Amino acid sequence: MSSNHPLDQLYRQVIMDHYKNPRNRGVLEGTNVDINMNNPTCGDRIHLTMKVEDGKIADVKFEGEGCSISMSSASMMTQAIKGKNVEEALRLAHIFSDMIQGKEYDDSLDLGDIEALQGVSKFPARIKCATLAWKALEKGLHDH
Repeated sequence: MSSNHPLDQLYRQVIMDHYKNPRNRGVLEGTNVDINMNNPTCGDRIHLTMKVEDGKIADVKFEGEGCSISMSSASMMTQAIKGKNVEEALRLAHIFSDMIQGKEYDDSLDLGDIEALQGVSKFPARIKCATLAWKALEKGLHDH
């Protein structure tokens, strides 16, 4: 990635904004999905809490520690899935996984800020950072 490409700059700004001002940070009380995951290779960890009601993600929050990529990804994910039904959220997780691995992905959905992370696919060591929150989402919804 060229560091002076305007889109790269914009994506970096979006990532840093989510890192410095995370959306949906905290722990929900009275949840029916509560998952802890970590990435032992780098120390990133996430605690994801969700209220799933009538097949819909009514609310979601996260807490954790980690690099800007993992925490930004968690912030973006919570924004993207809140209010979605479980199937939509899992489809979004699949699309994100394909995008982050540099595979062809369904771009018919508006990914919003999540698209800022697509450059991570060029840095294989950072893919696990970006996918940690999404793996927690998938595990939490499948276990639910």
